[in-house]
Amino acid sequence: MTYKEARVYLDEVSKYGSVLGLDTIRGLLGELGDPQDSLKFIHIAGTNGKGSVLAFTSTILSEAGFRTGRYVSPTVLSYLEKIQIDGEWISEGEFTGYVEEVQRAVARMEAKGMASPTVFEMETAIAFLHFRQKQCDYVVLETGLGGKLDATNIVKNTAAAVFTSISRDHTEFLGDTLGEIAENKAGIIKPGCVVVSAAQEEPVVRILRRRAKELGCKTVFADGNRVSAVSGDYNGTVFTYLPWGGMPIHIQLAGRYQLINAAVVCELMKILKIPEDAVRKGFANTRWAGRFTCVSKSPLFIVDGAHNEDAARRLKESVELYFHGKHMIFIMGVFRDKEYKKIAELMAPLAESIYTVELPNGSRTLPAKELKQAAEPYCNGKVRAIGDVGTAVRLAWEEACDKDGVVLAFGSLSYLGEVMHRAQELEKSPDVRRKGPSARRKKKAPEG
Repeated sequence: MTYKEARVYLDEVSKYGSVLGLDTIRGLLGELGDPQDSLKFIHIAGTNGKGSVLAFTSTILSEAGFRTGRYVSPTVLSYLEKIQIDGEWISEGEFTGYVEEVQRAVARMEAKGMASPTVFEMETAIAFLHFRQKQCDYVVLETGLGGKLDATNIVKNTAAAVFTSISRDHTEFLGDTLGEIAENKAGIIKPGCVVVSAAQEEPVVRILRRRAKELGCKTVFADGNRVSAVSGDYNGTVFTYLPWGGMPIHIQLAGRYQLINAAVVCELMKILKIPEDAVRKGFANTRWAGRFTCVSKSPLFIVDGAHNEDAARRLKESVELYFHGKHMIFIMGVFRDKEYKKIAELMAPLAESIYTVELPNGSRTLPAKELKQAAEPYCNGKVRAIGDVGTAVRLAWEEACDKDGVVLAFGSLSYLGEVMHRAQELEKSPDVRRKGPSARRKKKAPEG
């Protein structure tokens, strides 16, 4: 089997969708020798911020000398980005070998009359096989959907259950109320582990404390009121967190909301007794594509994976902080099952023009025309339904050059990789850059 054939095999499986529950992945991992049972996990659940907390945590642990695996979903830059050890992606050859192993296990399951695993269950099994093979000290793991019935919750050896901000999302799967959603996510708490959480609304706090007490777990909540920025812009922030001792810490991840994520990680590192030097280096060296990421400075071009109401609210705060008075040009693309009307209501008033696009997943994408209709009532400028991502990036880039504006592409992480690629192509193209006002000013005046 080649890498391409391995991807085709998994793509075929993905057509059958996903099913919540642990029975099938338990059977699959049993066929593979239960690789997860020899690993120690830091398990992360929440609505927003899971990826950033995972990136901070895994980078710091690597800096502290631990061989650290990370399992990421969704990805931005590459499919192989899903499975990493100390920041290094799994290779095509390694991935292909594990797919062959999983394929044989699935065939044995089917011969026994067992249900076939979903693609996420297969990918999770592949990650566990890789981490066991490489003898990871820690695996930092984020849930795919919810917590209790998510395939990642098959793990037993949880050192810490970490919760980022919990709000309403995926209500069709997790419940209609914040309490129901929190109950689902609290399912990742295992007996005797440490529970570390961002500040939460009272119903969530009550549920997490109750579940932790039932399982004999210590609970720590990060104090969002005691984290403050010393300095910062869209390139990163220097912050202090008083419970950590007030030492200045630099992070490259921009966005005000990253301070909340960083406070959670500070509490976790204190519990794990990670040296301060490793914490400083880990924070400073953490990079995480698609989280208020600057991909060009001329024109200024930012991408962010804000895909629900809570994330949009936090993105709005960052835009107002960093780009007040700037000509804002938005590119928006979201899935149909997201709170796109609320996202549009929050974000569209900040834009002078908006280009709506459609996502690679045609079955889930919200058509550009429908997103345009949702944004138009709130935008004081022009909203255009473009559809094609490449065309929208080019048009937004040219408009930013002409008006000394800022481009912000946001929504689903699934299309931001293409946005970043297209923007970087434009940045390298002298023909495109000459359309900007700064380039025009450099032209010589006609002689005579």
